[in-house]
Amino acid sequence: MRTDGTPRRTADGLALTLDVDGTRPLPELTAALDTACDLLEAARPERLVLLLRLLPAPHHPRSWPGEVDVRAVGRWEKAVHRLERQGALALAVATGPCGGPALDLLLATDFRIAAPDLRLLLPVNDGHFWPGLAVYRLARQLGGARARQIVLWGDALGADRALELGLVDQVSADLTEAAHTATVLMGRISDRELAVRRALLLEAPSAEYGDAVGAHLAACDRELRRLAASRTPAPRPAAPPDDRPDDGSDGPGDRPADAPGARP
Repeated sequence: MRTDGTPRRTADGLALTLDVDGTRPLPELTAALDTACDLLEAARPERLVLLLRLLPAPHHPRSWPGEVDVRAVGRWEKAVHRLERQGALALAVATGPCGGPALDLLLATDFRIAAPDLRLLLPVNDGHFWPGLAVYRLARQLGGARARQIVLWGDALGADRALELGLVDQVSADLTEAAHTATVLMGRISDRELAVRRALLLEAPSAEYGDAVGAHLAACDRELRRLAASRTPAPRPAAPPDDRPDDGSDGPGDRPADAPGARP
């Protein structure tokens, strides 16, 4: 399996694939993710899916992110948030131990496929959980009580439990086939309109009704305009010019009403 961090097109051209190897230095992972986002943005309006293949973590995956400074962490978090704002649908495929950067990306994607041996592991350093934005996303997606159980007690989540909680959407023994099927089916909604709906979902848990209604009505207006434009018939082609030679005589339609021979 290729793990050099270079985004590439799938053979069918429907998806851009990025292999995420959590053992690579954080700046390399950030650069690879930014490159993938650049390619997605350059491909508009083509409907691409971003397929993230989250490679299994090493035997001791819980210590992360290693010897980096907070600026490197900030750049990584910015790149992950950039992924969340893409018009393209993001699909993650995860197998085995999944922690660190792989967990960050899993929680930021739209559709998540897990192998039966998946284990979600929140990063821990010297007994303390890593306070990155995976904690924030867990709380938003699960609610505070369930996120607290995972974060404070550090329990690993297997594939079945992750499916039950909604942290993954599908468990499959054939990840290649499952990813291909999801790419084909979901590629139809991979565009700017997806980004609008994703933003509404992300903002809903913390938005007051008065703030949310404006954003939702603006999205409804955008959708009504889009649908109206799609129903507008194409303009009819202009009639071809009359190429017959002009003999200088007036046709019946050119005679004044009171001229001899004019029709009443």
